Amino acid sequence: MKAVAWHGNHDVRVDTVPDPQIREPTDAIVRITSTAICGSDLHLYEVLGPFIDEGDILGHEPMGIVEEVGSEVTHVKPGDRVVIPFNVVCGHCWMCERQLYAHCETTQNYDYGTGASFLGYTKLYGQVPGGQAELLRVPQAHFGPIKVPEGPPDERFLYLSDVLPTSWQAVEYADIPDGGSVAVFGLGPIGQMTSRIAKHRGARVVGIDLVPERIEMARRHAVEVLNLEDHDDIAATIREMTGGRGPDSVVDAVGMEAHGEGIPVGKMAHKLVGMLPDAIAAKVIQNAGIDRLAALYACFETVRRAGTISLSGVYGGTADPINMLQLFDKGVQIKMGQAHVKRWIDELMPLVTDESDPLGVEDLATHKLPLDDASHGYEIFQKKEDGAIKVVLEP
Repeated sequence: MKAVAWHGNHDVRVDTVPDPQIREPTDAIVRITSTAICGSDLHLYEVLGPFIDEGDILGHEPMGIVEEVGSEVTHVKPGDRVVIPFNVVCGHCWMCERQLYAHCETTQNYDYGTGASFLGYTKLYGQVPGGQAELLRVPQAHFGPIKVPEGPPDERFLYLSDVLPTSWQAVEYADIPDGGSVAVFGLGPIGQMTSRIAKHRGARVVGIDLVPERIEMARRHAVEVLNLEDHDDIAATIREMTGGRGPDSVVDAVGMEAHGEGIPVGKMAHKLVGMLPDAIAAKVIQNAGIDRLAALYACFETVRRAGTISLSGVYGGTADPINMLQLFDKGVQIKMGQAHVKRWIDELMPLVTDESDPLGVEDLATHKLPLDDASHGYEIFQKKEDGAIKVVLEP
């Protein structure tokens, strides 16, 4: 089969690799019909090379048709149309029983001190072959796959793999009071859907970005939008819009990919780590990694006193300087973490199956490319070229 494989920083290729096989009675084989490139994939494209091996198959946002199942998989069968959550989880351990799927104790990566495994990522999260491929072996398929109806196009359901549950959780964690306000920093795919979900649930939403195409997409969905480049002090501007206090809640949907530098060494540190041998670079990242923190610092400044910050953008630093005086003085609550995908599916499914498309899921993908064009898709997504906001690959 063909699959998108990592070969180095800024080097992903479509390789021909062996077809996956059933290995465990809880496995399934799914023929992929659509699979998306996620912002988290760009961390592999640029920063996290020390934790990935050449030839590893990427991708954690797939859907397709079940071809084969192991003997213990009963809730889906060959021929079923399914979405595959990025979490690889058992559904029955102590954490899963509490719907804390991102911390599944069955697939937890104890060697690295990290949580549950997920598809198409690094050694930090299980190094499970991913879904940017023609075929995918789905571990823990007795629980994971989400059956979806025939008929509507893939994009109605594809984002249940990651984007929609991550965005729903971002709004849940933001703890926006009834009729309250939220600022969403970053209008990539997660920021777009977070904004739409918050607005659907009755909040006043202010979105912040500096990419014209992202700003225009958010405006199409009636989000108030500020262009970061038009405001010297974005926090002051948002305070003026919200009674002088700031919004009740703030969502950071940017993470470590922020434009600009919260501290001068952020970008340089990323470059220097990339020049080190993998074994040394891995130790540096694990013990002295520094993120780009411009967006996070802006969230601290913007949220009102006693407000809530929800972090959905991924951070990986272990030595990030944080202004604890500011956070403690303001009495800020912070909630964060990987999405517990299946926890939110029952609330999301009625919205994606609604013919009126209340969350606008059919207005997110800007590029649909054949799998063979994956390297081009990664490049334009990373460089924010050609209006790329969300890239979907079609094997």
